[in-house]
Amino acid sequence: MRTQKIIIDILTYLLVIVGILIFTGPFIWMVSTSLKIPADQYTHNLIPNPVTVVNYVNLFQKLPEFPRQIFNSFELSILNTIGQLLTCAMAAFVFAVVKFRGRNFLFTLLLITWIIPFQVTLIPNFIIFSKIGLVGTQIPLWLPAFWGGAFGTFLIRQYFLTIPRELAEAARMDGASLFQIFWTIYLPNARPALTALGLFTFLGSWNDLLHPLIYLPTNQELTTIPIGLSLFQTQYGGRWTILMAGTLISVLPIIVLFFFAQKQFIEGIALSGVKR
Repeated sequence: MRTQKIIIDILTYLLVIVGILIFTGPFIWMVSTSLKIPADQYTHNLIPNPVTVVNYVNLFQKLPEFPRQIFNSFELSILNTIGQLLTCAMAAFVFAVVKFRGRNFLFTLLLITWIIPFQVTLIPNFIIFSKIGLVGTQIPLWLPAFWGGAFGTFLIRQYFLTIPRELAEAARMDGASLFQIFWTIYLPNARPALTALGLFTFLGSWNDLLHPLIYLPTNQELTTIPIGLSLFQTQYGGRWTILMAGTLISVLPIIVLFFFAQKQFIEGIALSGVKR
């Protein structure tokens, strides 16, 4: 039995190592390529020789709008995150705590919208924003986040259900309003779920290519990093060292954010499905 356990442990570690290599391989290649001189961009050496940062300098020279696009990505991602956290948490509180007729039916309808592909709503939303004159601005890129969403509401509601209801009942007996219960009891206790939803939303907004391409097709001062890098690839095709430098800059905020929030992120995902 001991020999069998050792063999299983060895195989498990080997599978984990293989998985790590598969998932980190592209990232390592990206970092390596961004530090190579252009003449060595097609070499197979992972360790650049010589190591250079000239690609980062050339990036900002050939794409002068890149710093502004970084700011735009941060701005839109933060607005989307705030909108989703606020509206989804409020809706989740209503569906988890407030009792009213038809609550389960309305929640089921909300979950049904989850399976509708976003491509179905893309054209109607564009028509609406076009009619009110918002195409060409950043507003269509963050305003829908304040309309809530099925995934965020479901995720936070499931976590709210794990919070003892006695806390809300005790606060209600002390004269607290529903908003006070929501703000002072449920939100502080649901930090892991809020962190998980915040990371999902921030990541989705940060990497979004389609919506900025639709609503900001030509304005380089208002668009985001994915559009900037895509246009750079079109204009300067084959300059992989510079493109990898820009790509590395674009993924660093996500890596740093996940590094500091990974504990609460994992806890929020793990506990959101405990009780239904």
